[in-house]
Amino acid sequence: VKTANSNDEEEEEVQTRYIGKGRPGWHLECSAMARKYLGPTIDLHAGGIDLKFPHHENEIAQSEGANCAPFCNCWVHNGFVNIGDEKMSKSKGNFLTLRKACPTAEDVRAYRYLVVSSQYRNPLSFTEAAL
Repeated sequence: VKTANSNDEEEEEVQTRYIGKGRPGWHLECSAMARKYLGPTIDLHAGGIDLKFPHHENEIAQSEGANCAPFCNCWVHNGFVNIGDEKMSKSKGNFLTLRKACPTAEDVRAYRYLVVSSQYRNPLSFTEAAL
């Protein structure tokens, strides 16, 4: 059983009092917000490649089951942003905010150019030299 933060490690299911075994998740919240604010079918859904399974697959199953309509017309899964040779992650302590990484307007423009000139499905290596 895989969870969003498991790093591909297996985790035990949780026994709940009212609904039996399963894994509580944040997928339902996303499906509910998409339906409320965007309707039963959305045109575009984006996210990191690590969210394709299980998050996006669960969103599809829940939303299409509840709405009897396709959930999304087009999916875009981007590669990771790497700091050096490692995936940027709060848990690894190498997480940067845009404000910290790009303190000036010129830095922000350089970052935008870096992003749009990169192939979106590949990892993006964020370094001062690349910026």
